[in-house]
Amino acid sequence: MPPVKDRPPVIARGDISESGSDAKARAQQARDPITVLIVVPTLDGGAADVGALGLVRILTAAGHRAIVASQAGRLVADVTAAGGEFVALDLASNNPFRMLRSAAALNRIARARKCDVIHALGRSAAWSAYLAARARGIPFVTSWYKGFRDQNIFKHLYNGVMARGDCVVAVSEQIAQLISDRYGTPWERIAVVPSSIDFERFDPAEVARERVEAMRHAWGIKRDTKVILIVGRIVRRKGHHVVVKAAKRLKEMGFKDFLCVFVGEDRGRTHYTGELWDLVLATGTMDVIRMAAPVSDMPAAYAAATVVVSAAVQPEGLQRAILEAQAMARPLIVSDLGAGPDVVLTPPAVPENRITGLRFHAGDDAALAATLLRLFSLPEPARRVMGARGRDRVLGHFNAPTVAEQTLRLYDEITGREKAAALAPRLRQN
Repeated sequence: MPPVKDRPPVIARGDISESGSDAKARAQQARDPITVLIVVPTLDGGAADVGALGLVRILTAAGHRAIVASQAGRLVADVTAAGGEFVALDLASNNPFRMLRSAAALNRIARARKCDVIHALGRSAAWSAYLAARARGIPFVTSWYKGFRDQNIFKHLYNGVMARGDCVVAVSEQIAQLISDRYGTPWERIAVVPSSIDFERFDPAEVARERVEAMRHAWGIKRDTKVILIVGRIVRRKGHHVVVKAAKRLKEMGFKDFLCVFVGEDRGRTHYTGELWDLVLATGTMDVIRMAAPVSDMPAAYAAATVVVSAAVQPEGLQRAILEAQAMARPLIVSDLGAGPDVVLTPPAVPENRITGLRFHAGDDAALAATLLRLFSLPEPARRVMGARGRDRVLGHFNAPTVAEQTLRLYDEITGREKAAALAPRLRQN
């Protein structure tokens, strides 16, 4: 798939050979700020929520205007602190009548604020945003952060709104391929724009030993215990149950001095956490499984880990936890649905001297146990080198300036500002 910068503009905005007043107007358009209405179900801290905040920061830093419509959540203060405008709106419901009311409200907001683009992150919000964008006749953009379950025709149709964008943003090559395969979306409408990481916060050199020791003490971990860290919400698609079964296998093989720590929220929307505890009791792994509360000092949590695992059983796109772990120079073990080869370098895709982690087949607890044994059998210096490669990779590919440049270029393309900018030198010469 060609890189974002080599793709044609998503929406044609006329021929750049135009002249006179029309050309001057288009050149002015290239200089004027744009207004983007960002639509997301909640602002609590999920991938889409954090993505919306990231868009606000990118747009306002470039002199543009960002408006976020969403249910209120703990990230609202961050949105307003970054210079964005927040509008409280019920966009988390998948009730068709509420979606229609929300669409009408978004239409009014877009008209009153003279929005140039509506950018949706999340399916329920995307349906309302799609209707509002079509009513206003302005570009509609969607962002995919994961591969949604597509278990029946109704889910396929419901999820399909995310593929209706004039531009469809995927956070990884893996998700881009899924969008194309599942919905037949033309490649020229898909843009791969990854997430970025705060490298000042997630820097192993800045995490004091006292913070790491405090984290290990909070988890009740002895000095020689190997910590297998699993970060993410307690939901089935993250594959926590696969980790529990793998832990049972490790115990049966006589492997000792390890602890699996699950760090993530349980929002109580499913019975999965209860099922998980039942599995822990049934497998006799209570002594090697720790379900920790959400952690505020995540850099210290990564630093306390021996390895970070993603056991995802459905396509997860680009998990922020994986990037943060690599930024903290931690070796990774990921399922083949947890991260694509563009995110984690694993054999046999790359030679051993380039790998940043190891990979196993999704849902296969025996393979996960074997992969953990393989990693722990490596000398400590070899694991450190693997983690250092991961940090070097994310520093080069997932830094904020690069992601901001790609995002702003995408908005330029979809609003026609890229063509308008090409007119400016010609007009100055005239």
